[in-house]
Formats: sequence, structure tokens, C-alpha cells
Amino acid sequence: MTSFPTRPVAKLSGHNGAVHAVTYSHGTSQYVLTGCADRTIRLFKPDRAPLTADTRSTSSRPIANPPGLLQKYSAHGYEVLSLDISTSNERFVSSGGDKTVFLWDVTTAQTIRRWTGHAGRINAVAFGGDEESIVVSGSYDGKVKIWDTKSKDYKPIMTFDEAKDSISDIYVFDAEIVSGSVDGRVRSYDVRMGKCYVDVIGYAVTSLDITKKGTEVLVSSLDSTVRLMDRENGQLLKAYRHEGFVNTELRVRSALGMNDSVVISGSDDGMVYAWDLLDGNVLHKFKHAEMNEVKGKKPAPSGSARRDVVSAVAFCKSRKEWASAGGDGNVIVWGMD
Repeated sequence: MTSFPTRPVAKLSGHNGAVHAVTYSHGTSQYVLTGCADRTIRLFKPDRAPLTADTRSTSSRPIANPPGLLQKYSAHGYEVLSLDISTSNERFVSSGGDKTVFLWDVTTAQTIRRWTGHAGRINAVAFGGDEESIVVSGSYDGKVKIWDTKSKDYKPIMTFDEAKDSISDIYVFDAEIVSGSVDGRVRSYDVRMGKCYVDVIGYAVTSLDITKKGTEVLVSSLDSTVRLMDRENGQLLKAYRHEGFVNTELRVRSALGMNDSVVISGSDDGMVYAWDLLDGNVLHKFKHAEMNEVKGKKPAPSGSARRDVVSAVAFCKSRKEWASAGGDGNVIVWGMD
């Protein structure tokens, strides 16, 4: 196994609540976008100087101008739960507790479109189509909706309602839309063929990721297990577990990285685990919140269900680096020594 980034090299702070979403920009991946329970979205360019003991113990209270903060986006009326950046890095899309999908201009920090139509919070949102002509959203109402980014029509162009419970995550791959649901199913919609394929996981699904080849899907579920599934026949290829890995209550994200050789996932109790994709062995364990530990417990930030949860992780595609987002309101960037 090649070397893995294990050193905290940047701390992205300033949020006043749990950070539910984190993603890197495309291309050189110099920027990190975060979405939070405090209803804001923030764009950072991390200063990747290795963190010392002094910088680790800084307060988690909001900072007026946190290091590396480039822009703050404010339009959501409720917590932000999902983000996706366009390949041009000129736009991004967000969703959350206000049942609205927001399409943003990165530079002006203004919304270009606002789509409504879901009856519950929107847990997941993603770009898709040729030249990212569509946006796909998945909601607590159990529906997946498709929105046209080039049309001035504010109604969805298509709705899928096969799920029997909340949609927790979605992934768009070519002409397919893959959704994960709390009903324990992963559904793949082939838009061109008009077909829906269903894989039964058996436990509430919390996140999805797809390999670069598109032939496997990574599925996180509320039985403290991350699974790699064959998309063609639904076969379980590998299950990633550990006696210390806990995910039975909260929505946490897992991700593929380092050219699909590693699986990482957050947990309910503040840990992040990294597994070798092929043999399923745990490579590393990280404690996200140790960057801010002090004696005694701190009160949870406003809007956070659990301070110690690591709800989102993201791999950088251009170098050996990844980020973890926590209920403590901070994002830690991990890099090489």
C-alpha cells in the first residue's frame, strides 16, 4: 500500500454549528467548499502549513475572518446538507432544510436559480447531464427530482417516487441517477432506457460513491458497515467494518480516494477510518476532534445533533490529501508529512 496522508495540515474554522458537507473544487483542487448547520456556505483556500500544538488548541468559537476564508454564501434559511461544484468551478449547487435547491454563482455569491417542489428537507444534490444541464435532488419526502439549469421553468422536468422512505444520497454517473434511501435500497435509474434497478442493502443507506470505472458503488448504511457492490449484478464485493467503527444513528458519508484504492468514512463518535479497498483491512484511524480537545465537554454548537460526529469526508483528486468535517464546526485537511 502506498503512503497515506495522515498529518493535519490545515484547519478550516468559522462555522457556528455542525459541518454537514465538504467538497473540493475541480482541476487543481485548491479550494474547499463547506456547508453547515449555521445556514451558511463557505469557500476556503487552505493554508497548508502543518498544524502545531498551539494551532490545534484554538477555540472553536466563530472567528471574524478565519484563515483561508475567501467567500461566504448566505441565502439558506435552514441548515445546509449537501453541495456539488460544477466542473468549471464557476457554479455550485446546494440544498438543505428549507426544501429548496439553490444554484449559485461562485464569484458574485448570488443565487442564479432557486427550485422548490420537495415536501421535505433535501438531503442530497448533484450536477448531471451534458455540460451540467441538469441538477438532481433527493429529499426526505422520498422523491428524486431533476431540474433544468438552462430553462427558466422552475418546475422539475422529471420525478422518481419509488422509494418508500427518505432519500439520503444521490450520485449521477453518465445517464444514470443512483439514489440511496432509508428504506435500505439503492436504486439506479437509467434515464435513457427508462428503467429502474434495485439493490437491497437491508439497512438504512446514508451515502453513496461510485468508482471511476462506474462498475462498483460504495454504500454506507446504519449497521456500522460500508459495502462495495457490483453495479451490474448487485453482488457484495467487500464489506468494510471494524470493532470500533460506529454508525448506527446519524448520516455520515464515506468516499473513495487515491485512485479508488482507499475507502474512508466518518463515524457517529468522532473517528475517521481508512480501509484498503481490496483486502478490507483498516489502514489508519483518526480522531477528528482531537484538534480542539480541552478538559471537560464543550456545549454543542447551535444546530448540531451531536458534536462528536464526523458527518462528511472528501478526497482531493489532484494530490494525496483529504478533509474531514465534524459536529465541532471545523474541517480538518489531512496531508503528507
